[in-house]
Amino acid sequence: MTTAGQHHAPPPVARVAIAPHSETVRRIDGIWWPHATDLLAELPALLMALPFDWPRITHATVNGDAWPALPARIIVDGHVVRLRRTSGHHGPDTLCLVSTGNGRWDLQIIPPATPEPEAVRMMAEMARTGTPHPVTPA
Repeated sequence: MTTAGQHHAPPPVARVAIAPHSETVRRIDGIWWPHATDLLAELPALLMALPFDWPRITHATVNGDAWPALPARIIVDGHVVRLRRTSGHHGPDTLCLVSTGNGRWDLQIIPPATPEPEAVRMMAEMARTGTPHPVTPA
């Protein structure tokens, strides 16, 4: 119960940078710097922050060992998003977003503990050039 003068903190804003639009096919379409490795808490804000011209996301696969086990699906903004976690890959952690019948977008994940100046630099570079840069371990 909230009493007069007390307010709940707003949820954290999604920190995401999408590569500039071009006809070039990319392996990575953007970069995401989540606040924590709790995909259930982070994914809704991320999906709400995606560009308006992206279709509704129906599947999300997180690739990396830092993420805990996930349920098979969650409800985000009134629709079902199927979840999956994979591991055993080489390279940076990624999040694959799929819209059935419309396409796939891959986001490089900046680990939540990355120092702010480095994460901000990486996001700015992605937004400017469309090229992700390696994440240095935190």
